Amino acid sequence: MGFFDKIKRAFTGEEQPEEVEVQEKYDKGLEKTRKTFGERMNELFANFRTVDEDFFEELEETLIGADVGFETAIQITEALRQEVKLRNAKKPAEIQNAIIEKLVDLYEEEGINEVNELNIQEDGLTVILFVGVNGVGKTTSIGKLAHQYKNEGKKVLLAAADTFRAGAIDQLVVWGERAGVEVVRGNAGGDPAAVVYDAVERAKNEQVDVLLVDTAGRLQNKVNLMNELEKIKRVIQRELPEAPHETLLVLDATTGQNAMVQAKQFKETTDVTGLVLTKLDGTAKGGIVLAIRNELHLPVKLVGLGEGIDDLEPFEPNDFVVGLFKGLLKEE
Repeated sequence: MGFFDKIKRAFTGEEQPEEVEVQEKYDKGLEKTRKTFGERMNELFANFRTVDEDFFEELEETLIGADVGFETAIQITEALRQEVKLRNAKKPAEIQNAIIEKLVDLYEEEGINEVNELNIQEDGLTVILFVGVNGVGKTTSIGKLAHQYKNEGKKVLLAAADTFRAGAIDQLVVWGERAGVEVVRGNAGGDPAAVVYDAVERAKNEQVDVLLVDTAGRLQNKVNLMNELEKIKRVIQRELPEAPHETLLVLDATTGQNAMVQAKQFKETTDVTGLVLTKLDGTAKGGIVLAIRNELHLPVKLVGLGEGIDDLEPFEPNDFVVGLFKGLLKEE
């Protein structure tokens, strides 16, 4: 179902109660981004009486400032130049709607073959690796996901393979207690691959459904990080050739373009299968999702839309787009 169909359903009340609940989370979570984007648009149109070359240059700057990404901003501006000529659009409302339509079209186009669902094995063990720099909400995301799977009746195990920071091990243990899930751990400074080996063995012996593995994220030494992640993967694949079933990169949405830089670096370092975008509710930089899809071609799998234990949501592209642009379409 496309963006405009989704908006129609939202307004006619045709959505199912659970759809409405999820959409409300996205609406609330993207409030800051939507408000900022709207303010930027209003400012842009207040400064220009005619749609000339200066307008398009300013539009490009506005889109880059809204964290939709450099490439995306240029693409949208170029497409809009053609569209304005074609439609002979002059009114601000027409042009604003055309901008949003172009953003949505590009976003949907880039996501045609994208798989946003997690690759969970119906029979047997699912292993999910989490990577990302310190402070992005990696351990918190693991804890929240563990809590959700436990509530669904799955048997869950956590592995504390970020052995370089004692704090990371302790934090995961706290989340394990909160979620009612066991944590396999070693000593601080120990071999991360040894912890993962123990966790995989235990998961197999105890018929665990989902094993979530926390890893270190020291991007300042990419070679060490790459070797470490490769070693962890080899240990897993010796026991489970198809695993890990997901390698999720956790990014903090509040860091905007810095998150893009991290994503590019981790993409070079390891085989990332998807992204977890945390703190989307705490930022005006939600446009980063457009940039990620357009420039990195990595699917967003999970988003943090609040601080509660139930606020890590599966990523729904249509809900995201409605949450981002709802109320910004103008009456022409």
